Amino acid sequence: ARLAPRRHWLPVCRRQVTIAGYRVHTIVQETARMKIVRYQDSQNRIHYGVQHADSTTRVEGDIFGDHRDTGEAADVQKLLAPIAPVDILCIGLNYRRHAEESNQAAPEYPVLFMKTSSAAQNPGDPIVLPTRLKSDAVDYECELAVVIGKPCLNATRENALDYVLGYTCANDVSARDWQLKRGGSQWCRGKTFATFAPLGPCLVTKDEIPNPNDLPIKTVLNGETMQDWNTNDMIFDVPTLIEFLSGSTLLAPGTVILTGTPHGVGAARKPPVFLKHGDTVTVAIAGIGELTNPVVDEV
Repeated sequence: ARLAPRRHWLPVCRRQVTIAGYRVHTIVQETARMKIVRYQDSQNRIHYGVQHADSTTRVEGDIFGDHRDTGEAADVQKLLAPIAPVDILCIGLNYRRHAEESNQAAPEYPVLFMKTSSAAQNPGDPIVLPTRLKSDAVDYECELAVVIGKPCLNATRENALDYVLGYTCANDVSARDWQLKRGGSQWCRGKTFATFAPLGPCLVTKDEIPNPNDLPIKTVLNGETMQDWNTNDMIFDVPTLIEFLSGSTLLAPGTVILTGTPHGVGAARKPPVFLKHGDTVTVAIAGIGELTNPVVDEV
């Protein structure tokens, strides 16, 4: 007899929390250890899946709530960014060596800027160099991305990681000319061009990574290693960032936090190294995987 597909129900509990003075009930998913992917099937439908050593199985439900691994083979036709971000919050100058190469003092507080959610890009899809608002100084930045899994308001350093669903790789692509020179230093303009926030290849649940501040991280451009460091060089670690960002501010499930980049960015090299049409750039983080994107000119 044919065996039925294995079905893994993931435990769920309901908790009452206070958000902006209101008592609300929220479903909290006790996510098992896994690597979660998001994909498009042959019918152009979008699903979540669980990545195993030699296969991917389909997930039913909401990864921020009640969901289960059906055990059924996933019809993966295209790998997508593992999350469709609600917000993308970014931290600048958060590695000691990067602050040094930028000739900046270590900041007293985390330096916050934002990318639009529409800047997100899938693994394998191109980073598009803008030509309408032209930039000749588009740079790479390998970053650890933190994904918030439940409503987070006024977290403390001690409980901050309780709000994390998992981690993924990110490339904080940056048009340095727009970011630093044009119009009086426009960080958001230089950071929010379409495709300037590649994410992936998977979302690794937090139980797989007990210490997000001890992960080797690197950027490889056309086969040459450009950045090669460790997240333990962060000035503000992940719990501190979550405490700061959630202070009097609600972080919704699906919020993505980019935690800063180590030294070795193209703008700090002599001569500078910027992305150009035909390049291939990879961000790799130990325990998560490799995020690779080609680079093309906008047409």
